[in-house]
Amino acid sequence: MKPKMIWANLAVADLERTQKFYTELGFKPNNPHSSNELVSFFMAGNEFIIHFFLKNIIERNLKPMKFGDPQSFNEIIFTLSAENKEQVDEWAQEVKKAGGTIVSEPESFGENYYGFVFADPDGHKFNVFFM
Repeated sequence: MKPKMIWANLAVADLERTQKFYTELGFKPNNPHSSNELVSFFMAGNEFIIHFFLKNIIERNLKPMKFGDPQSFNEIIFTLSAENKEQVDEWAQEVKKAGGTIVSEPESFGENYYGFVFADPDGHKFNVFFM
């Protein structure tokens, strides 16, 4: 398999809050695909997109699947690669300012790794690191 693009689909409670959070972090909206049921962002160029669906909409469309509470369980943790340690620290401040939760503060771990983990307002986790 060699897909030309990849999309992730996540469930959220509040589209306006999600739109505001990811816009404040500087992600580019995938506007043709945003609606009153979802907001969509390019996460890495044009090849990786995350659609944030209202939970009841995605569950209705993907029946019989149910989505867990990302505040209590991890469905997936995306990793975002930073250019250097300073950028890691800058991103941590941007996440806080935009209303995200820092799960673990920036720190060194393992050999040559530096990073942190944050959660968006719905609890979806992202790992940010420089190596």
